[in-house]
Amino acid sequence: MSDIQNFKPVQKYETFSYLPEMNADQVRKQIEYCLAQGWNPSVEYSEKEHAMSPYWYMWKLPFFGEQSVEAVLQEIEECRRSNPGMMVRFVAYDNYAQSLGMAFVVDRGR
Repeated sequence: MSDIQNFKPVQKYETFSYLPEMNADQVRKQIEYCLAQGWNPSVEYSEKEHAMSPYWYMWKLPFFGEQSVEAVLQEIEECRRSNPGMMVRFVAYDNYAQSLGMAFVVDRGR
């Protein structure tokens, strides 16, 4: 019995949250993929206690037609600085399928 450990649930926010936290290069590659698909990037943020809600605050409007990974990363960083302690996620909209192409948390608001 001493080998059994208590299960401690960990809050999962999206698909990538089941993996180890992404480093800056991995985040960059995911954004590059989204832009290569022609998806429109966006940045959202929320308080931790409301993170499971599908509705997060939108940081500016989606960046329609944006092709620069650097510009998206700059907006993510600006959102982090302007909203300390809040969670920040990257979202990419697929305008052909009229749906969400990808979304993942880039800052858990430590």
